Amino acid sequence: MNPIYTGIEEDIEKKILYGLSCEWDLVVNELEFKYSGRLKKPSFSIDHYKNILAQYKPSKNEIGFSRQFVMSCSWDSVREVLIHEIAHQFDFQIFNNNSKPHGDTFKTACGILNADPLASGNYKTLKEKITENDELSENDKLLIKVKKLMALARSTNRNEAESAMAKAHSLIEKYNIDLINSSVKRNFNTIFIGKPALRHFKETYYMAQLLTDFYYVEGIWVSSFVVEKGKMGKVFEISGTVQNLKITSYVNDFINRYIEMKWAEYKKDKKLNRYRKTDFAIGIIEGFRTKLENKKTESNGDYTKSLIKVEDKDLFEYYNRRYPRQRTIQRKSSFHDKGIINDGIKIGKKLIISEGIEEKIKNTNHLLT
Repeated sequence: MNPIYTGIEEDIEKKILYGLSCEWDLVVNELEFKYSGRLKKPSFSIDHYKNILAQYKPSKNEIGFSRQFVMSCSWDSVREVLIHEIAHQFDFQIFNNNSKPHGDTFKTACGILNADPLASGNYKTLKEKITENDELSENDKLLIKVKKLMALARSTNRNEAESAMAKAHSLIEKYNIDLINSSVKRNFNTIFIGKPALRHFKETYYMAQLLTDFYYVEGIWVSSFVVEKGKMGKVFEISGTVQNLKITSYVNDFINRYIEMKWAEYKKDKKLNRYRKTDFAIGIIEGFRTKLENKKTESNGDYTKSLIKVEDKDLFEYYNRRYPRQRTIQRKSSFHDKGIINDGIKIGKKLIISEGIEEKIKNTNHLLT
């Protein structure tokens, strides 16, 4: 029996198909012409696949997606799988391989496209792995220790909570510096922070800078499709080890939740517009930045005064390989209420990153909820 579609679902499906086409163009336009000039634009479809997320059909030159997958997962997960399927197309049309779907030439294509060779079948997307904070390997010593310290940071005793958070950040720094200075081979991955949008409020850029300055990830604003608007927009994309992506994603969600909670308290009985919320949020982020830069704990004398990261040449190499053409954009200045910013700074200096948030954050990354 064929499913019954609502008008809203049909509209979203059309936008997703258009978005897949736009994302294909973005990926292929980044390739050298000797490759991009030989790839033929495929058609795109959405169907009720049961055991696969997507598939490339050489006979039709078509990339088909599971309807359940595209309707329920975040756009970076959809794009991750799309690039995997483009690698299959690349393998067939450039390397003329039609016998071994996951052979050596396919792996070469994945390397050229920065595609995950495993992103198919019952594959769990990277975004799912990043957001599932409870599924930690017993061998993942950094995350286990940081999680324990963040649990202590929930203490009602402020000194104990401050000390636990400081130790957690100190551990993150020491762990990464030791890895950077060692010869251990590390694997890097990439995820979105937040959702693609046509416009981002200014505090989002302050948050992006905070995350790249202190949590051992590299970040860049990239073009990406905004499904609900049916247009191309921008999103902040970060690269790093899975451990650091997990921590950075958690910190981003925690601070944003903290801002929402404090803003609700602050604006009560005040007539303040959305731009003043931006001032307040910038203040909190900058207050927390100051805390990270200057905080020393009484209980841990070896805690460093500054947590600014050291240069990670391996990550920077990965980052430059993934984004060979980068440019800096100057943003226009705007009016800010310095009083509200200063109020936010005072509150931000009191922010303690801990395990868990009292009211669980709803997953807003789904395309259809």
